[in-house]
Amino acid sequence: MIKKAVIPVAGLGTRFLPATKAQPKEMLPIVDKPVIQYIVEEAVRAGIKQIVFVTGKHKRAIEDHFDTNFELEYTLEKKGKEELLKLVREVTNLAEIVYIRQKEPLGLGHAILTAEPAIGNEPFAVLLGDDIMISNPPAIKQLMNVFDKYRCTVLGVQEVSEKDVSKYGIIGGKEIETSVFKVDTLVEKPSLEEAPSNLAITGRYILTPAIFDALKKTPPGKGGEIQLTDGIERLGMKEALYAKVMEGERYDTGSKLGFLIATVDFALRRKDLREPFLEFLREKIKEEKDNG
Repeated sequence: MIKKAVIPVAGLGTRFLPATKAQPKEMLPIVDKPVIQYIVEEAVRAGIKQIVFVTGKHKRAIEDHFDTNFELEYTLEKKGKEELLKLVREVTNLAEIVYIRQKEPLGLGHAILTAEPAIGNEPFAVLLGDDIMISNPPAIKQLMNVFDKYRCTVLGVQEVSEKDVSKYGIIGGKEIETSVFKVDTLVEKPSLEEAPSNLAITGRYILTPAIFDALKKTPPGKGGEIQLTDGIERLGMKEALYAKVMEGERYDTGSKLGFLIATVDFALRRKDLREPFLEFLREKIKEEKDNG
């Protein structure tokens, strides 16, 4: 049922300036692979066939990354670098990719609405370009399995600490089976006192096509932006909403600390890097201790 995924990548990435002055934040590498490729690979492993990127100005590098590079491939082939050539071609052939331009930065809800012509009247996945999830099955597939059963919008959630509930959309509801909730409350960035739970929406959604009508009727909020959470809340007035507590490890690469944590963890997962990198870290820790 779920064949398409929307990945909004129109943001300016101001948290990473000046690194993102001339390149998209989604193209910043975690070791030797850009953040956006991890997101696309998750969708592909879940069986999704078409990726719809909602882009903005200065995002051409994303298009180039997933396109064919004849000069590079020719050079690698001529030099007999078969493994590198295979890596480059695999990126190009990951999925069918469509690009739609969000002309103005009018919020995540507006970005999803911009994708309507490419999605049409069918349910679809949304994966935010800042959140890398490491899990088996893929995080978005976990949501797809819930959708297969209930045929309604499914929000990917994870538990967060009390001090962090004010940073997320928080859901409230009844657990109807292990790790699956029927949502009856949805609060965007509540205070701890207002939060109905500590289950935060973290970058993965399965949405029904009714979300487009809901977003069209959602008034702009702060900064003139249309928020996806507001649209989902409106959608919940007409159809049921569910939430799935996703199993796996999440990396928020949209923050500098999260990006650094992801880089270290992914480097330690690599057999070719693990031991020398660990040795470097041990030496640095020892130096820090010795220096007080």
